[in-house]
Amino acid sequence: MALRQFGTAAAVAVTLAFAASPAHAVIEIQWWHAMTGANNDVVNKLAEEFNASQSDYKVMPSYKGNYPDTMNAGIAAFRAGNAPHIMQVFEVGTATMMGATGAIKPVYQLMKDAGEPFDPKAYLPTITGYYSTSKGEMLSFPFNSSSAVMWINKDELKKAGVTEIPKTWPDVFAAAKKLKAAGHDTCGFSNSWASWIHIEQFSAWHNAPIGTKANGLDGFDTVLKFNSPLHVKHLQNLVDLQKDKTYDYGGRTSTNEARFGSGECAIFLTSSGYYGTAKRTAKFDFTSVPMPYYPDVAGAPQNSIIGGASLWVMGGKKPEEYKGVAKFFTFLSDTGRQAKLHQESGYLPITKAAYEKTIKDGFYEKNPVLQTPLKELTNKEPTENSRGLRFGNMVQMRDVWAEEMEAALAGKKTAQQALDDAVAKGNAMLRTFEKTAK
Repeated sequence: MALRQFGTAAAVAVTLAFAASPAHAVIEIQWWHAMTGANNDVVNKLAEEFNASQSDYKVMPSYKGNYPDTMNAGIAAFRAGNAPHIMQVFEVGTATMMGATGAIKPVYQLMKDAGEPFDPKAYLPTITGYYSTSKGEMLSFPFNSSSAVMWINKDELKKAGVTEIPKTWPDVFAAAKKLKAAGHDTCGFSNSWASWIHIEQFSAWHNAPIGTKANGLDGFDTVLKFNSPLHVKHLQNLVDLQKDKTYDYGGRTSTNEARFGSGECAIFLTSSGYYGTAKRTAKFDFTSVPMPYYPDVAGAPQNSIIGGASLWVMGGKKPEEYKGVAKFFTFLSDTGRQAKLHQESGYLPITKAAYEKTIKDGFYEKNPVLQTPLKELTNKEPTENSRGLRFGNMVQMRDVWAEEMEAALAGKKTAQQALDDAVAKGNAMLRTFEKTAK
């Protein structure tokens, strides 16, 4: 009797289970990313909207730490055979990902195989070029592109008697000294992403080479060049100003951005993608303006280069999974969605249509802060020194460069010696990468 009752109950359970289950299994798409704060909310919302828009796929975002951590986790996962479908990689990881044969599924091929509409010319040229081969084949999907800008606490500058927002580096130094005199004892000005701001963006903005071969875009056999008199002068200025905290070093990543939102640092150089967090945390009147430049450098300012990250599709997945990834990328490219994403996060609109829509809507008239990076990127036609950069082992090199800058700021090396050593160590790392990439 007991066995018969059990059998009847089991049959009922199985029947109910089949009745409650969907007609087909939903395919899960793993998306590893490095977004925090307001931008993490954006990532989660995009996944939720896509998942609600159809019933075949479910995008599952997972935060994996900062940019280097996320990239390293993804590479380790690929080697272990359990890589995510989509991995967010910051722009300086591009060469490393390009050299990882078999580890990636090129986006242009992904979209073609899936039959999804895809035109590289629909994206902003500055962004397309950065993530494409010399043949114009896009390898990764643009996502959160940005550039470096200077964030300004207008209230604190006014209190300190700074009547005009700084445009040049000498202006910044003078304003920072006034801020210190007005009570900003720990920080006249600062920055995040030290090497990105003071080497990479600084070089492009002044039309100075970071390395030969168009900063590596024209070949991996590039040689670093950022130990020039201009670079040495700039680092020496920072060293001198660090002594009394007129300048206060802000670290290798974005961890110190909160110093601007808290009001501690009234002048702060970091990504334009900081907008969402600034809007949410700053309790004062703020804006962003183009990066400063040295007025005695001929042709400066030139144009800035993109930062942020793109989405790489990892290799070894099933065709039906790739189809889901392709549909998600089509979803992300929607003009209205891109315009909204740009307007809420501060990251650049990745498509021309989204940018044109934002202009047509009159958004920049009320929110000029979000047009700052776009003006920088299009300030002049890019040169070999300002098209971008593509160096192998760049993630590791950034740490080496920052370590040398830190040695100079701590008084352990001269500015010249620090940059000479950064270049020498970087060149050695490039040669190592060159051997593995061939």
